[in-house]
Amino acid sequence: MSVHLADLRGFARYLTREASAADDLVQDTVLRALSARDSFVDGTNIKAWLFTILRNVFYEQRRRRVKETEILGEISRGSEGDVAERDSFQDGVMDLSQLLWRLPDILREALILVGAQELSYEEAASICDCPVGTMKARVSRARGQLAELASVPRESGQA
Repeated sequence: MSVHLADLRGFARYLTREASAADDLVQDTVLRALSARDSFVDGTNIKAWLFTILRNVFYEQRRRRVKETEILGEISRGSEGDVAERDSFQDGVMDLSQLLWRLPDILREALILVGAQELSYEEAASICDCPVGTMKARVSRARGQLAELASVPRESGQA
């Protein structure tokens, strides 16, 4: 399992956008994996199994945060920080990392798993619980959208 910690952390960084949150996510993943080690099937891909756990933990935590944010938003009614963050994001210099964050979650996730983590389409599809063809389509759409996003700041009015 320790062989995959760097890969888990890399994937977690792309999901969370924060080093400390990524470390926490990896720690939660390792704890869950250790407690569920009896469910791991010998001979299967442990990296894909760990990535699946990490992804599930991330989305579980995200759903919880969304609910908490909704409740707190109803109480405070102050969401001006989101607008300022979005404006500063658009004003910044666009590098690959920033462009990745402009992709929809499922497309970014697919591209990171297949591109950055070098998983096969089959392994990535297993992690995301979708058909292989869907994973291939997501990666293709992600690449296409990245190309479009990269060209927009230079000449936004031309095709």
